[in-house]
Parts: sequence; C-alpha cells; structure tokens
Amino acid sequence: MADDCCSSKGDTIAALAVKAEQRRVLVIVMAINFTMFAIEFGGGLVARSSALMADSVDMLGDALVYALSLYALHRGPRWEAGAAIAKGGLILLLGIAIAVEIADKLANGVPPSSSLMLAFGGAALAANLVCLALLWRFRETNVNMRSTFECSRNDVASNIGVLLAAGLVAVTGTAWPDIVVGGAIALLFLRSAWRVLAEAIPAWRDARSRPEALR
Repeated sequence: MADDCCSSKGDTIAALAVKAEQRRVLVIVMAINFTMFAIEFGGGLVARSSALMADSVDMLGDALVYALSLYALHRGPRWEAGAAIAKGGLILLLGIAIAVEIADKLANGVPPSSSLMLAFGGAALAANLVCLALLWRFRETNVNMRSTFECSRNDVASNIGVLLAAGLVAVTGTAWPDIVVGGAIALLFLRSAWRVLAEAIPAWRDARSRPEALR
C-alpha cells in the first residue's frame, strides 16, 4: 500500500511538472505572438500587403489562443475542451475577416512592396518556428494543447505563403500573388477551425457528462 501511495504521489508530481512546463512554454509563445503581431501588422500597412496583414492578424489570434490555453490549463478536461472551442471559433472569425479584406483588395488593391513583405515575412517565419519547436513536445498532451499546436503549425504555413507571394509580386509586378496567398491563408483558417471544433465539441460534451469534470 505504501508503494502504491508513493507511486500515486510520484504520478501527481510528474503531472504537475508537465503542467508547469506547459504554462512556461505558453507564456513564451504568447509574448512572441503579441510582439510579432505589432511588428508584422505595421509592416503590412507600410507594404500595402494583404497577405502580410492577414498573417499578422493570425499572430494576434494565436496570442489570444495561447491566453485561453493558459486560462484552461489547470481547470480540467471540460475547461480545456471549452478553450479549444473558443479557439476554433476565433480561427473561424479570422478566416472570415481575411476573406472580407481580400474582397476589398480585389476592388481597390495596388501591388505591395515585395522587399518589405520578404523582410517582415521572414521575421515572422523565424518567430513561428521558435514557437513550433517549443510546443512540439506537448502536441499530443490533450485537446487544448493539440489545438494550440495546430494554430502554430498554421502560422508556419502562412509565413511560407507570404514569402512565396513576395517573390511572385517582385517577378510579376502585380497584386495578384498577394491576393491569392491571402485567400489561401483564409482557407487554411477555415479548415483549421473545422478540425479544432470537430474534436473540441465532442470532448466538451464528454467532459460535461463526467461529474469529476464539472469544475
């Protein structure tokens, strides 16, 4: 019995250590994303780039996503699933907002600055690769951390798209590559929102049905 007790305590301590490490990582990636949102959004305004601005809004969305993850971290399965639902809804709204911005660019857009797109897009890619590396070990921990990792992975794909658009804008001298990549980012958001919500909603219902999860 003593061995069982010690083993149980050891498991509890190990679980708490993992939670503390998750919190530390989430705080770091949240700070990175808030900082890069301000930098990249400013760059998008100066460069007149839809793709760059869409990518920066994604950074802001992720910073808020990480804040939700931190809030849910110690609150049990129901809260974790609820935070994932909120993240899925936020990703969906961002995708719709980007689609609206692209529609406006189709009507009134001018070619963006490819050199500024490359500079700010490259900085954003470096920042998101750091975030992805930090989150990698927790990517299968629970629905909350899986959805957080999904957001970070989307960011890397978006950054690569921005850099590709910058190169094509430089070659063609038109705004179309910027518009196309911005549209692709919007579609990526919508696909990701579907995946996160499809996992989180059943998890929330399951957690709600268990008395120990009603906290």
